[in-house]
Amino acid sequence: MTSSVETLLEALPYIREFHGRTIVIKYGGAAMRDEELREAFARDVVLLKYVGMNPVIVHGGGPEITHYMERMGMEVKFVDGLRVSDAETVAVAKMVLLGKINSDILVRLNRHGQPAVGLGGEDGSLFEVRPVENTKHVGFVGEIEKVNVDVIDHIAEDYVPVIASVGADRDGASYNVNADEAATLPAHKAIFLTDVDGWLRDPDDPESRISTATADEVRSALTGIEGGMRPKLAACVDAIAGGVEAAHIVDGRRQHTLLLELFTDAGIGTKITA
Repeated sequence: MTSSVETLLEALPYIREFHGRTIVIKYGGAAMRDEELREAFARDVVLLKYVGMNPVIVHGGGPEITHYMERMGMEVKFVDGLRVSDAETVAVAKMVLLGKINSDILVRLNRHGQPAVGLGGEDGSLFEVRPVENTKHVGFVGEIEKVNVDVIDHIAEDYVPVIASVGADRDGASYNVNADEAATLPAHKAIFLTDVDGWLRDPDDPESRISTATADEVRSALTGIEGGMRPKLAACVDAIAGGVEAAHIVDGRRQHTLLLELFTDAGIGTKITA
């Protein structure tokens, strides 16, 4: 009983600080694939809303998209970590992201007592995108040029926005958008759920986690970082540049890491600040 009370008291100043604040959560990796983790994530998000925060979920769904493309006999190809996408690939991505994954997240949040609203980047002109620079190699893959923040703010007052990482350009053509980039929305905090403990000095040593760093330190280190951590660290830097007070990388393979990172003194991942 004493430890439970101490935990609540430790969380109190953070709950007070974050009350009324927007928290963007990039949801993906193992946290999205495991049934128990999906349920725990939904409960955590509902709790954030109930204590007065405004959580905004941004999700991708790369493995699911690949699964359905392979079932349909479509070629799956990546260049520099980006899915090579023609119009048919984008159509499949939208079907999976909006019709399956987004819907599943909404159902879980609703079941745990919090109404949620599913969005794609095309809803309310939420994302205006442009082709990435090497578009001739990857096709319909876009980067976000403009975000209609009013749409998110309006919905987040009463609901949890759940945003799929797709968008359209000024001419109405649809594009795949990297979910890490889509999560760099204006907010008080941005949290990236990953399949690692955080940013590690030595990728082979889980005990080498860097608990805190500045955006300048991350920027200086990016050239020497490879693999899936690089786009997440780059997204953290972009989020800071966009006005986010702190960006966090946490392990989504464990239950309730979202709450532990936000509401405990020690934290559990990597926190990046301006």
